[in-house]
Amino acid sequence: MKKQQRIYLDYNATTPCDPRVVDAMLPYFYEMAGNAASRSHPFGWEAEEAVSNARNQIAKLIDAEEREIVFTSGATEGNNLALKGVFEMYRRKGNHIITVETEHKAVLDTCIQIEKRGGEVTYLKVDKDGLINLEELKSAIKDTTILVSIMWANNETGVMQPMEEIGRICEEKGVLFFSDATQAVGKITTHPKELGIHLMAFTAHKMYGPKGVGALFVNRKRPRVKLTSQIDGGGHEEGMRSGTLNVPGIVGFGKAAEIAQAEMEEEEIRLSELRDKLEKALVNEVEECMVNGSTKYRMSQVTNLSFRHVDSEGLLMTFNQNIAVSTGSACTSASMDPSHVLTAMGLEDDLAKSSIRFSLGRFTTEEEIDFTIEKVIAGVQQLRALSPVWEMFKEGLV
Repeated sequence: MKKQQRIYLDYNATTPCDPRVVDAMLPYFYEMAGNAASRSHPFGWEAEEAVSNARNQIAKLIDAEEREIVFTSGATEGNNLALKGVFEMYRRKGNHIITVETEHKAVLDTCIQIEKRGGEVTYLKVDKDGLINLEELKSAIKDTTILVSIMWANNETGVMQPMEEIGRICEEKGVLFFSDATQAVGKITTHPKELGIHLMAFTAHKMYGPKGVGALFVNRKRPRVKLTSQIDGGGHEEGMRSGTLNVPGIVGFGKAAEIAQAEMEEEEIRLSELRDKLEKALVNEVEECMVNGSTKYRMSQVTNLSFRHVDSEGLLMTFNQNIAVSTGSACTSASMDPSHVLTAMGLEDDLAKSSIRFSLGRFTTEEEIDFTIEKVIAGVQQLRALSPVWEMFKEGLV
């Protein structure tokens, strides 16, 4: 491994476009550049057919109907549309929403806006593994509850919530169930109808498709979910999301879904093995290195590790010319505060600030993992050798 070679291990932030996806998209930038809503000429017909085909590919991936796929600009918009759309549409029934403290900021910040509009939001706590208590969820549901919003897999730790059990509770209580499934779709089987999920947001760029295009699954039967649109003008996407469709992006999204459906089972096994190799080497060879979150209920491609008394930003500086990793969510990477996900799991600020997320993907190789192990160990040793706090810790003084 050449030291100047760059290694990408930040797939939870975004994934590179698969070359097969790019090839599928290219004709729709120039040769077939029509608007999918222009139905009076062949260019428009071609675009409409391409969108329909992509919608079918995405629907197949999640075992849904084509008309249940609403195209958006990404998961953040999908989260906003689901939460605000349900809140406004069902406000006569109630104004209470339940979510979790470890959700992505796209959900948490949207909930804050809903509270400003007169909504009531309950934020469930998690245990040290990052999992909710199902009894607490049951107890939180009341007559005014209209929606439960719980992410499928956490973006920082990969921890997966018990979706089937949550869906069963929501069905028993007669409330809608929404999931931000951004980190799960395209990587594991995600069939919302089987689990009682009524709305589900996801995006192309987390599954080797282009940035700037996503989708929201909206259940049409038993129950038929209705949403108040958040973008008006033209009535596109069954009236739920107006705006000229991003045809090249949607085509790429469809191709990414098709590839994922064919390859994700085998890829999940491969990535799990690479992740385990990385994790075991660091935990075994670095003193006071620990895994954050459940090691039983999590995605295969990610591990979140803390290195006691090692500042994660400082550790990144020892190898960030070679290896791209993250100290948390990409959407909050500019913040100096400790991860809200890790602190919600009970980690002290010092330990939370020593954490690094390693997320692997389709183009990760074993050679890259070996190099990463070497560089991280060297970086930790270098920083601890210079740290009086680590020396005091070893002497039992802190």
